[in-house]
Amino acid sequence: MSRLDHDCGSKASRRYSILIDVGYLYAAAAEVLLGATSRREYKVDAEKLIGTLIARAAERLMDGELLRVYWFDAARDRVPTVDQRVIAQMDFVKVRLGNLNSRGQQKGVDAMIRADLEQLARHRAINEAILLAGDEDMVPAVEIAQAYGVRVHLWGVEPPYGTNQAERLVWEADTVEILPADFCRAYFTKIGTAAAGAARVAAAPQPGEEVVPEPVLGPPSPASVFGARHSVAVTMSAADAWDNLERAKPKLTTKEAADRAAIEETGEYVAHKWILTRGQDNIRDLLPGPTLPTVIDKELLVEAEKTLGYSLRDLPEARIWVRDGFWDRVYREFDHDGKPW
Repeated sequence: MSRLDHDCGSKASRRYSILIDVGYLYAAAAEVLLGATSRREYKVDAEKLIGTLIARAAERLMDGELLRVYWFDAARDRVPTVDQRVIAQMDFVKVRLGNLNSRGQQKGVDAMIRADLEQLARHRAINEAILLAGDEDMVPAVEIAQAYGVRVHLWGVEPPYGTNQAERLVWEADTVEILPADFCRAYFTKIGTAAAGAARVAAAPQPGEEVVPEPVLGPPSPASVFGARHSVAVTMSAADAWDNLERAKPKLTTKEAADRAAIEETGEYVAHKWILTRGQDNIRDLLPGPTLPTVIDKELLVEAEKTLGYSLRDLPEARIWVRDGFWDRVYREFDHDGKPW
């Protein structure tokens, strides 16, 4: 598509926002790039993806000024995931969270997109809106924004075939642009393939070893999957788990008592606590490690300092030991060897 032509008003008066339906963006890109249908099957470098979307918008709206990016996603009970917490720290990015129900369905996200687009238009906060979405439910908000004089530019992701955006939404937009699959390719990575290959190699029979054929069964039961695991959340009640957590808390009274083993124990304690309070799915998102996103690393060190009772700012080795302990606990929880996927 040719570059948009905007010749009325100064840069300061031509403000725009980018409103992104993350559910649509991720699902559409994962389908065309990876053939994936679940977020558990892939990871996204969202920070770099957002930066690239901002750069593309700046190219299209050369005389404009970005107000902010609205990142509409969902989380269970609206508790942000690790990735969402990192995104929320980005400049000019506002994370909006709907609820993710037990079936993995987003609830309330479309309503938030419509409300924000309407409010931005009604209060003359923007002159242009880039909407990256595909649902027909967006049509009324697009019409209202246009009635207030806002131009709405609809962006979509290249579908593997046919279309992945509602026809009426395409009709109502002022301009339409399809992001090619290659635009998103660098930011989507299918997970688990390398780990699965390594597991198959490790499980291969050795010379002379008796091979016992495995019975053909249906999906494994939860007991067969988790029976060998020793996760507190699986084997204990919630009350017992919290009691166990308190007993596991390192008992340190002075700085001199905090040798390497005790500091690593503190890192393990924080990991154990986060698994209980933030849920396994959120902590699993940190794998394969061992590098943590900056905002999460800061939270780890702050919690460790609270447990130890003193600052680690001038103790670089101690900070490394905290991280070592943290990853030891996480790797044990998920039977991970610490190698990249």
